[in-house]
Amino acid sequence: MNRKFQVVLTGFVVLLESTLCLSQTTTVERREVSAHIQKAEGYLSEKRPDLAIPELKSAVAIDPRNVDAQGNLGVLLFFQGKQADSIPHLRAALSAKPDLENIHGLLGLAEVDTLDLDQGRKDLEASFPLIQDLKFKVQLGLELVSLYTQTGDLDDAAFVLAKLRKSAPDNPEVQYAAYRTYSDLAGESMLALAIHAPESAQMHQMMAHEETREGKTNDALAEYRKAIAIDPNLPGVHFELAELLNASQDLAAKKEAEREYLTARKENPQDEKPLCRLAEMDAQNGDFQQAYEKYSQAVKLQPADTEARLGLAKALIELNQTNKALPLLEQTLQEDPTNAIAHYRLATLYRKEGRMDDAKREIEIYKKLKDLKDKLHAELKNLLIVPNQIRADEPDEK
Repeated sequence: MNRKFQVVLTGFVVLLESTLCLSQTTTVERREVSAHIQKAEGYLSEKRPDLAIPELKSAVAIDPRNVDAQGNLGVLLFFQGKQADSIPHLRAALSAKPDLENIHGLLGLAEVDTLDLDQGRKDLEASFPLIQDLKFKVQLGLELVSLYTQTGDLDDAAFVLAKLRKSAPDNPEVQYAAYRTYSDLAGESMLALAIHAPESAQMHQMMAHEETREGKTNDALAEYRKAIAIDPNLPGVHFELAELLNASQDLAAKKEAEREYLTARKENPQDEKPLCRLAEMDAQNGDFQQAYEKYSQAVKLQPADTEARLGLAKALIELNQTNKALPLLEQTLQEDPTNAIAHYRLATLYRKEGRMDDAKREIEIYKKLKDLKDKLHAELKNLLIVPNQIRADEPDEK
């Protein structure tokens, strides 16, 4: 029995436990059908689907409208690699009992495998939202994503992937499919923007993103300034420019970043991100009271913002209000035990309270998480290296 068969067999061959029989068979015929199904069930318990198939075929020959026999015969044929043979039986079972979601999904896969792509897509679309078994749901969803990608329906692919990422966030196949789809969507959007609005503020904003991604900071700054010159009220542009400026060690750039954060704050008073950055600047300047007030506002605007909560906790610790900081840190770690900064803040709090053993424990956790993060960062950085001959205009990093 192959891996695929083992994964989903128990999700399908449960009909053998029922006694569904919708036809007008005689008593003798019903007994014969029941005998064949019982034999098939025995063979399946011995993991011998090859022997169960003839028994189910015999049952179907006697009673073509028997849902048990039709459905399970279709399932077994599918997982024996006989998708074309499985389709009539899966359809017959589904026609008699339309709420067999797993059978419906399997029918869609069989149709795709036999290149009946349009019908397969329809059946997968109909069954996907109803599937309860996670592994099978992922299988159907990824098949749908593949079909959508082949036909250029990237928005539909992204919609399915959003469902899969929520249901199976740790699945590498799902995450890779999401990466590929979102990358294709980004490229498609870039091309559309370049064709339809090449001189727009949005085009320059997009180019700034690309220049930033490639590490060309000065070029990115120039693109942001062009975007602002065209449309000073372009959503998000002042915050994005401020982020780029704030990463600089130059004091003039820091001052300009502060002005851009203030502009972003005025344009969208409900956005807590600029407020967090301004609070962080206050903390860096040693004004923890101002930082506390701004972080408090940010938390009120968005209680789920981890950065705002951690910033507020830091300000409270510096203001010797550790009793108020503790629940903020505990809540953050309850939601995300791998948050290194929260462990560091908690260690700081424990030191202030004289709880040195607890502080030591939190620092050790922090160091482990930080080391792991640094290793992952190094690996990602290696992936982003571009050969020198492609970027001849840029100096080598020393």
